[in-house]
Amino acid sequence: MTDAIAHIETFVVTIPRDTPYLGPLRAGEEVNERGYFVRTSNRTIYPVEDRSVLVKVTTHDGVVGWGETYGLTAPGVIGVFVEDLILPLIRGRDPLDVRAIWDDLYDILRVRGYGGGFWLDAVAAVDIALWDICGKLAGVPVRKLLGGERRSSIPAYVSGLPRATVAERIELAQEFVGKGYSAIKFAAAVSSEGIEAEMKALREALGPEIKLMIDFHWMFGAGDAAALIRRLEPYGLFFAEAPVKPEDVEGLAQVARSVSVPVAAGEEWRSIHDAQPRLAAAAVSIVQPEMGHTGITQFMRISELAACHHVATIPHATIGVGIFQAASLQASAAIADLPMHEYQHSIMDRNAALLEGQLKAEAGHYLLPHGPGLGVAPAEALWKHAAKIQG
Repeated sequence: MTDAIAHIETFVVTIPRDTPYLGPLRAGEEVNERGYFVRTSNRTIYPVEDRSVLVKVTTHDGVVGWGETYGLTAPGVIGVFVEDLILPLIRGRDPLDVRAIWDDLYDILRVRGYGGGFWLDAVAAVDIALWDICGKLAGVPVRKLLGGERRSSIPAYVSGLPRATVAERIELAQEFVGKGYSAIKFAAAVSSEGIEAEMKALREALGPEIKLMIDFHWMFGAGDAAALIRRLEPYGLFFAEAPVKPEDVEGLAQVARSVSVPVAAGEEWRSIHDAQPRLAAAAVSIVQPEMGHTGITQFMRISELAACHHVATIPHATIGVGIFQAASLQASAAIADLPMHEYQHSIMDRNAALLEGQLKAEAGHYLLPHGPGLGVAPAEALWKHAAKIQG
């Protein structure tokens, strides 16, 4: 008899950190009574802790799959979606029907306008957990179910230099170069001494061989973004990420047409329906699917569509405890055109200690998790940071 989905539980995981994501607060930035602050440079809200939502799917036969999604803001919403909508709809379904389940869950709310946001984040977490179950039932890593393992390790690029000054950020970058990393991305949103000045200083300090990228965090209009990127081109910018607001597809395409540097985008996309118009408009040279938003099903569909447009995939990796990071590595091992994968060192290096299984980057590369499914699961130490958010 085929196994079936029996139950789903959700947990919010909150891990304190000394310095907020991207670096210290700046003048005019204050933490409110709910523990959030807004980066004035890119007008985006962040919690002061690392926070995500874990999903535990259990089958009738007792097989457990783990998933994870964003929990940066209002994490309880994910629990409500799972308890009120997702579980009643998929209880009793065969977990091997994971791709069909994603499509069914997308369909039920698409006409209500829920083609993204918290709804698809919740679906992504469940999708990851179901793929974890599929791998466990088959006795193989998830990457073997996604078309085959194309690489045994994945080049990692250092993301973020969370220090207060350019001099301190250069010192941190040099430490990573010394450890074997050859690609580094810095954040325009906290480039307090000037974006061009920081790019110039990093290039002079690190030399011509290190790949340098910049995340613009959607800060500019198309004209200003293109002009700034052109000024950065002499310093050998490898790619320019998120130069304009996410909804400005034509602006993104305008930037791409106006510069010689590859334009990257996609961390906020939830599905292939977000990727399709941007790829059709030749607005990106690199797609950056974020596993915490897409789940494995849509991560692979976005990457496959990108390949049809001869566009590379360089996955995004954000704040989490490591479950969706492991899922991203599993999927990335099966993608044909994948030059490298983002490495959020300030998050992963400490949070991975809360997992069982291998989640590690060293000497410029990720090591792939071992074992069936995702190859990782919450360790006992994680549960002191977790609270159940649905019954």
